[in-house]
Amino acid sequence: MPMRDAARQAGYTERIAFVVEVAEHLHTYGTTAQRLEGAIESVSRRLGLECEPWVNPTGMILAFSDPTRPAGESDTTRVIRLGLGDTNLYKLCEADRIAEDVMTGRMQIADGLAALRALDRPVSQRGKIMQVLGFALASAAVAGLLQLPWLDIGTAAAIGLLIGLLDIAAQQRPRLQEAFEAVAGLIAGGVAIAVSSLIGPLNLNTVIIAAVIVLLPGMALTNAMNELTSRHLVSGTARFAGALTTIIKLTIGTAIALAIAGALGIHPEVRALRPQPEWVVWCALPVGAYAFAVLFRAHRRDYLLVMVAACAGYLISRFGGEWVGAQAGLFLSALMTTAAGNIYARWRNRPGALVRLPGLIMLVPGSTALRSVITLVQAQDLGAGQEAAMLALNTLMALLAGLLFGNLLVSARRNL
Repeated sequence: MPMRDAARQAGYTERIAFVVEVAEHLHTYGTTAQRLEGAIESVSRRLGLECEPWVNPTGMILAFSDPTRPAGESDTTRVIRLGLGDTNLYKLCEADRIAEDVMTGRMQIADGLAALRALDRPVSQRGKIMQVLGFALASAAVAGLLQLPWLDIGTAAAIGLLIGLLDIAAQQRPRLQEAFEAVAGLIAGGVAIAVSSLIGPLNLNTVIIAAVIVLLPGMALTNAMNELTSRHLVSGTARFAGALTTIIKLTIGTAIALAIAGALGIHPEVRALRPQPEWVVWCALPVGAYAFAVLFRAHRRDYLLVMVAACAGYLISRFGGEWVGAQAGLFLSALMTTAAGNIYARWRNRPGALVRLPGLIMLVPGSTALRSVITLVQAQDLGAGQEAAMLALNTLMALLAGLLFGNLLVSARRNL
């Protein structure tokens, strides 16, 4: 019996269990609805199943049947409630590899199930330390890319470190997890106000945005629009609403910090100054790329690939923007990053997310969206944040166009 046929001859319930396990893991690791549904259908077909999946950001409905049996006789429906996915490139690659091994017969379904469940082991102490470090480095790097003064960069890094520690604490406390973004915004606003009042003036709003950069839902906004354009309307709408809620919670925390400072008679010193030379940007770029490799939980062997993708996405956007305009530069970067990710996936038979996600992360519109809402709340004037809101919308449209045409230029490999 051929190896692939051996997998198809496994028990009906065993095959269903494997597909469900694959689907749960891919959902947990941040796969978008259209890619996840495509992957589920592909795996099911290769295992001799028919599956009609319905995916949303917090759950799935999977309807299975056996095509070799009379209609209705083998129908099985699984309703699965899941939390919001979080990007984990290492586990995404492992889940993809295990699914590929089972589909080609190199691994028995029972072994595949065991291998997938082994991925659920808790994060090690070293992993937690690296995540906290990643928060601090990402905040400092973004401040450096924006050419902020050294005090601003140091403040952003310190706030990022505190938010990283808060993230570790929130993982074990569900009540804190619900208010996590609001508390993070409160910490960011409070520390920035304290530094600007007691030590020296800051680019206040920009420092706050750099400090919370890891929490900004830029990828969620981009993925939401991507799902909407692929006609996954429920998932796209839910993800879009979730992203806006995150922005609002961050703004609430910042607004509370400003209100407390005002009540205490503390008036932060604000300045608009970006004095850093160009070499600071070139130093901040690899630091930021490394930070996102850590935060995306890539395997160490993939760090270089992830960092190159992140740097390339930023550089294409920057120099393309100088050549053809800012929005066109974003479109060009998203187009080339998406196409490169799909080419890598076909060449190496691994998820294109290893290239696509890092390449887009420094382009996403979350920071401009947060800036527009913070400005709106501070000024209490709808027109105050209009410019930043339009910039966020234009950024989102440029990225979306790049994603669409990138996938059109080079088709994805089995949806991952």
